[in-house]
Amino acid sequence: MAKIAFIGLGVMGGPIAGHLAKAGHQLTVFNRTMAKASAWVETYGGALGVTPAQASQDAEIVISCVGNDDDLAEVTMGTEGVFRTMERGALFIDHTTVSARIARRLFEEGEGRGFHCVDAPVSGGQAGAENGTLSVMCGGTEPAVAAARLAMQSYAARVVHVGPAGAGQTTKMVNQICIAGVLQGLSEAVRFAQAAGLDMDKVLEAVSGGAAQSWQMNNRWATMARGEFDFGFAIDWMRKDLGLALEEARVNGSTLPVTALVDQFYAEVQAMGGGRQDTSALVRRLPAQ
Repeated sequence: MAKIAFIGLGVMGGPIAGHLAKAGHQLTVFNRTMAKASAWVETYGGALGVTPAQASQDAEIVISCVGNDDDLAEVTMGTEGVFRTMERGALFIDHTTVSARIARRLFEEGEGRGFHCVDAPVSGGQAGAENGTLSVMCGGTEPAVAAARLAMQSYAARVVHVGPAGAGQTTKMVNQICIAGVLQGLSEAVRFAQAAGLDMDKVLEAVSGGAAQSWQMNNRWATMARGEFDFGFAIDWMRKDLGLALEEARVNGSTLPVTALVDQFYAEVQAMGGGRQDTSALVRRLPAQ
């Protein structure tokens, strides 16, 4: 069992940290909203850190799950960041979806300070975090990822070492590019089936067993048809992720025309007031028959 500092207790971080506590690890947690951190400690035990730096003192592993590049930079390299107090030989794991650029920067900074960094964005959404069935894509050295895997096994069903520092983040971009295209196709299919007057349950039964099948179809077809969009990962966050992918594409020279188009479609749903609805709300921009 390890002594772990966990930074960021949102809809993903809170359940992940909970699994670590249930597995018997000794946790000190920090959250920008202290009331949320206090509530977590009341539920799971452990200690409450007043700053990221204080929470990470003497920790063998530090795990972060925050919002974006700026948030991550603040809790790591800021004046009260964890890099101020992490000891040589410690391990830093970041589950935030951020740019590959900052992931590589943190890796280099950590190596210079004598500790290891793994960029480890996750897929599986809020349900995956709560059920401990996340998929984790890891960038970093083999020894660092091997050490991280021992902690991740309490909340992940799949952990894959995809390459060097930054590769975890670029792989997460691949994941989001795929989801964007699937959801646009699914949105059009739902509206087409409704306009044709088809039995939506029978259509799902017919097509979900063949080449059209996807996780999104199995889990979102029926709720999209009913206009229900309260299932976790918000459009605001998806637009952040697609922005990262489009930025990285400009760096590596790839072309993402469908991703760019779907990103603008999501902007339309945001303008309709749907920014906090889940990503399947993409269907809202298509008129229902």
